[in-house]
Amino acid sequence: MEKQTKISQFLRRKNIIFSVKRYGIDALGAMAQGLFASLLIGTIISTLGEQLNIAILTEIGTYAKNATGPAMAVSIGYALQSPALVLFSLVAVGGAANQLGGAGGPLAVFFASVLAAEVGKVVSKETKIDIIVTPFVTIAIGVLFSIGCAPAIGSAASSIGSAIMWATELQPFFMGIIVSVLVGIALTLPISSAAICAALNLTGLAGGAAVAGCCAQMVGFAVMSFRENKWGGLAAQGLGTSMLQMGNIVRNPRIWIPPTIAAAICGPIATCIFKLQMNGAAIASGMGTCGLVGQIGVYTGWVTDINNGVKTAITAWDWTGLILISFILPAVITYLLSLYFRKRKWIRANDLKLDL
Repeated sequence: MEKQTKISQFLRRKNIIFSVKRYGIDALGAMAQGLFASLLIGTIISTLGEQLNIAILTEIGTYAKNATGPAMAVSIGYALQSPALVLFSLVAVGGAANQLGGAGGPLAVFFASVLAAEVGKVVSKETKIDIIVTPFVTIAIGVLFSIGCAPAIGSAASSIGSAIMWATELQPFFMGIIVSVLVGIALTLPISSAAICAALNLTGLAGGAAVAGCCAQMVGFAVMSFRENKWGGLAAQGLGTSMLQMGNIVRNPRIWIPPTIAAAICGPIATCIFKLQMNGAAIASGMGTCGLVGQIGVYTGWVTDINNGVKTAITAWDWTGLILISFILPAVITYLLSLYFRKRKWIRANDLKLDL
């Protein structure tokens, strides 16, 4: 008992907390921000460069994309409140894990960075040569783990993502519903749908269904709560995140039903009718209308397909599908359902009110 107490005190002193929140919410959410600040923004910048024929933008975007692994690792370390030397050392860990993890690199970076950060905390400031010991241990642990495990982690994540995409191609209606609903729910929960999509490399039709589900949640909550939250709430949820409604959902779970039904309807429409595909960066599949990243991702995918000869041109049908799935259908379906829910008193006044 005394030994356990000493270990607990040591871990507390080192700020090492084994919890779902610390790893599943804080670290995973931060990883998504690291992805956004490197791979995603780099893709957007380089696409602008290609479309506008501005070489310097293309070059800037390429440099940003090349920093993906280190950006994710540092973001994770920051979320875990790592000391400075540990945080800076994670740059090498992220680079190794992302490269060795292949298509499933983000998931490999997550595990390698969490392990390296926590071990780095253990040795941090415990010796008189901390400037050597802490980075050595952090980098060694992270890179050795990456060498031994990252390829397997990346392969497993890629296989799961490929299986989901294969199933969506095979059964676009049912998988359209499943992927849209589950990714949309993940977006509203205090976890990162973007990081999940990136970790599984979720693209193609499945990525399109994921976009539909995320948009249904964000646009749905924004529109059906307009009477409570006005224009500020519309922008905060429609261009920010539906996660803002999480507290209200806990108080009245029924408010989550309309946007979730909208996701179940929009998903198969995206996969079966418009054949909406996310062939841009996988992280964009889980972003929805947040900063219009989902829509930009679909567009960059179109551009890539044209450059690769897979697609001949961007058609009016493409734009119609993207606009309907991203904005119009989620807004209309959720709003109509919310009217019924309000009439039945399942949603009452101020149930959707946000403190903005």
